[in-house]
Amino acid sequence: MEIKMTKEEDQLTVAVEGRLDTLTSPDLEKQLKPELDSLKKLTFDFAGLDYISSAGLRVLLMAAQAMEDKGEMIVRNVNSDIMDIFEVTGFVDILKIE
Repeated sequence: MEIKMTKEEDQLTVAVEGRLDTLTSPDLEKQLKPELDSLKKLTFDFAGLDYISSAGLRVLLMAAQAMEDKGEMIVRNVNSDIMDIFEVTGFVDILKIE
């Protein structure tokens, strides 16, 4: 998995490529957590994401809860396989997906 974070003032874009699973999601969480307090907008770009497991979903849920009272979180460029996972798990009702 490759993570590219781009921060501009209080906005952070996180591009994730590869697989977000049990082995890789702790890396994303470790890089993301220190940034959350200072953000008003968090965007995940999943154009290069091939797979997400329940561990990856947990990181998204943690980020969504952290952003709930401070601003907005958007998930972009979701492929059909990832969207199927979001639909089956009910994450389409939790996340703002563009």
